[in-house]
Amino acid sequence: MNVREAAAALLATDSERAPLSDDWPDLDVDTAYAIQDEALRQRRARGETLIGVKLGLTSRAKQQRMGIDSPLLAWLTDAMVLPAGVPVPSLIHPRAEPELVFVLGRRLAGPGVTAATALAAVDRVYGGMEIIDSRFTDYRFTLPDAVADNGSSAHFTLGPVGLPASSLDLSLEAALLEVDGQIVDTATGAAVQGHPAEALALAANALGARGLALEPGWLVLTGGMTDAVPLRPGSRVAAHFSHLGSVTLSA
Repeated sequence: MNVREAAAALLATDSERAPLSDDWPDLDVDTAYAIQDEALRQRRARGETLIGVKLGLTSRAKQQRMGIDSPLLAWLTDAMVLPAGVPVPSLIHPRAEPELVFVLGRRLAGPGVTAATALAAVDRVYGGMEIIDSRFTDYRFTLPDAVADNGSSAHFTLGPVGLPASSLDLSLEAALLEVDGQIVDTATGAAVQGHPAEALALAANALGARGLALEPGWLVLTGGMTDAVPLRPGSRVAAHFSHLGSVTLSA
């Protein structure tokens, strides 16, 4: 299997499959990003529009479980947007997690981007919910598998409130995660690399190393504040933010 074939195979998958690394044991992260980029090219060829990036594995606990020390990046397209109030479409084994989402007001290009310079490029901050859905059976994968699979990206929904970053202490902005009326987890923005702006800077610098940049108007999902929870048929998952309103998903 080559990069083009791997990307096409992942995009064509609508049910569980074995990880790529089962048949491609020497698959590395650089090749995985090439697969991710090729999948984006194929998505755009069929009419999707690139609208931003997401970070995955931003919490220290998740990084330790995967044996890494920095997050992964993945692409967002307009086909991933789930309007508020629309039920989550049928997926393989979806999970939901609350996130802080940046909308960029100006271009942000690495290397050398700091959290302070990254935050200065932000136009608005929203609360949001990402729906992840790995194509791999039982969420069993290596880091290169996860990168090739575009960070298990499926959909995301933005909350109703967008505020200037300067009006919030993002390290203290809290989210309560509710499942079927019960609060199951809580976290603050500090769970995301210590501060979500650190995640934004990491994204700009990682893209800069690939000759790319974060563009004006792009969305950046900074990473799950809590662990993701299963989104089962008939269930309702909500995230309640301190200042950014609430986001509710129903399956």
